[in-house]
This record gives sequence, structure tokens and C-alpha cells, in this order.
Amino acid sequence: MSTLPTVISVGTAVPPHPVRQEEAKEFARGVFGSSHAEIDRLLTVFDHAAIETRYFSRPREWFEEPHSFAERNRIYAEVAGELAESAIRSCLEGTGVKPSDIDQLIFVSSTGIATPGIDAHLFNRLNMKPTLKRTPVWGLGCAGGAAGLARAWEGARAFPESLVLLVAVECCGLTFRPEDTSRSNLVATSLFADGASAVLVAGDRSKFAGRIEGPVIVDAMSVTWPDSLSVMGWEVEEDGLKVVFSKEIPQLVRQRLRPEVDRFLARRGLQVRDVDTFVAHPGGRKVLESYRDALDIPAAKLQTSADILRQYGNMSSATVLFVLERELEKSHRYGSWGLLTSLGPGFSLEMVLLRFGEPEHEGWSSRFGSGEPEFHRTKQGESVE
Repeated sequence: MSTLPTVISVGTAVPPHPVRQEEAKEFARGVFGSSHAEIDRLLTVFDHAAIETRYFSRPREWFEEPHSFAERNRIYAEVAGELAESAIRSCLEGTGVKPSDIDQLIFVSSTGIATPGIDAHLFNRLNMKPTLKRTPVWGLGCAGGAAGLARAWEGARAFPESLVLLVAVECCGLTFRPEDTSRSNLVATSLFADGASAVLVAGDRSKFAGRIEGPVIVDAMSVTWPDSLSVMGWEVEEDGLKVVFSKEIPQLVRQRLRPEVDRFLARRGLQVRDVDTFVAHPGGRKVLESYRDALDIPAAKLQTSADILRQYGNMSSATVLFVLERELEKSHRYGSWGLLTSLGPGFSLEMVLLRFGEPEHEGWSSRFGSGEPEFHRTKQGESVE
């Protein structure tokens, strides 16, 4: 039996208002056109974003009017709870795990605030146990999903009999401020969306450890680069959160990513060429291209990330867990390695090392094709033919 925490399942949720990228582009023309003489050139960012559809918590007409920070935050608290609950129920479905079985709840978000936190609201909505350990994490932005998974790994290692539930929810659309006609806001308008994801992680001595369907978490590492506070983040304005984006982000990824990834993998005697599956947060098309260049890997290795970006846009912390969910729907070579990564404010990097199967782990099944065993997820009660 493995002594490593294991990802049992992932669930995701999006709000009810889909927006095609062409519609978003025309919306942006109406908002930003009068402030930029070169608007046609600037709007090409929508064409180059490699996004087709995004989902938002409010219909288009809501974004055409100004709103106070208080109003935005009231909506955030309502919607975040709904999306998080939906993602959690999707995550737990078919696992045999009830909300009342969860020992620790890690809640990640950076697009609104609430006290008591959304995690406390989820505790009540889902009838979770009174002894639940609640761990809210705020301010990590796009890095939050990977950081939250790392914290879940640590919790399940420290208490191997426990079940840890991570939920990341972001309502990026609610932060849109029509009065902000800056280029950073224009770029954000071409990328950001709303969504939630949940991941269930089991310690190796939990009562559900024998029903394992996902990869084990082997290691995790965080990196924060000095003097990089201005690269990305929020500035608090009277009417909400103002987005901060540096145009240097792709170049910073090219320069700084590879040494840290090499250092992280070397802790386990691995190199980039040993990683079969890359679960990268798709911050945008240029960021994915920077990943590819920095790691010297083919575009096909980042195809799942690109697919999630195209279908959902950038949902900040939740996005990388959408990529993880999609990867877990695929077959993976038994014993192969996966690397989950996200970049965020700080400027920071979060990395999680995954392994798809271990020889003595009871919840795995293998199928032999042309001599290469593969790992296949199986639902509780199913078998692999």
C-alpha cells in the first residue's frame, strides 16, 4: 500500500452565462473604443487569446453598468457558495464519500472577500462535521489551485487517516470595472472567466483509501521571486479590484521557470524528459507558449491546458484543476510522472509532482497493450476489462 496521499476525484462547475469570444470582443469595443484611438489593433488580443467560450455569473447587460465594491462582493459571496457547492458535489459523486466524512476543507479564492468565509457557508450548506478543519487561502491568484493542492497533500501526510477537500472558486468577471479603460483591463477582459473546482485527497490510512482512482501526490514546492510584487495582482479601488498585469510575464516565464522546475524534479532524481504529463495553468496563449519554450517540450504536451483555455478561458486558481480533471479522464502509462504547475502574484510558482500508479498500491488497475502497462481510472464498483 502506498504511503502517499492520493487524488481520489476532481469536480468542476461553471455559472450559467456562456459568452463567445466574438461577443466579448464587440462588448470590449463599446467599452474601450472611445478611450483608445488604436482600438482595432488593441482588440486583436481577443483573436490571439486562443479562447472560444467563457462562462460568467451575470448576463452581459450587468457588465455595461457601474457597480460598487459592496455590490460586487455581495454577488461574489452568493455565487461563490453556489459554484463551490456544485463543484464539491460533482467531485464526491460516485466516490462513496459524504460531505460529513471530510476532515479538512481548504478554500481558495482571490476575487472576493467574506467573513465568515465561504468555507463556513459551505460547512452549513453541506452539513459537514463540527470538527471540520477550515483553511481559507486568499491572495494567491492563478497560483492558488496548485498551492491548495500542495496544502491538501501536506494535510493528508500529517494526518494519514484524513480526507482533505480542496475547493477553488473564482468570479473574475465580477471584478470587471467599465470605468477602467487601461490596457491591463482590456487584456483581462479578453482572458478572465468564472468557475470552481474541487479535489478530494485521501491520506493512505483513511477509511476510503482502498477506493482510490487517481494519482498519488509525491512532492510539492513553492517559489517566490524577490522584487516582483508589481508583476500581477489587484489594486483596491473605490468600486472594486483593479487588475495588475505586466507585459513582461511571458519573458519572465522563459527566463525563470526552467531552473526552478529542474531543481524541483532533481529532488526526486528526475528531469523534464522523465515527465509524461504536464498539468499547467493556462494563464493565456502566450504563457503556454512560454512554458513550451522554457521547458523545451512539444506543444502536444500542453494540449490539455490549451483545450481548457479554449473552452473556459482563465478562471484564475480554479483553471489548473479543470486541466487535472481532464487529464484524469485519460489513460496514463502505469508509473508515469505528472507535473502540475501554476504561476501567480508574488511573483510566484507552485509545483506539484504526481505519479500515475505505484506497484504496491491497491486501488490501481493496469491494462497491457503492446508491452506497456497503462493506468486507468475506474469508478467505484467497476472493473477494467
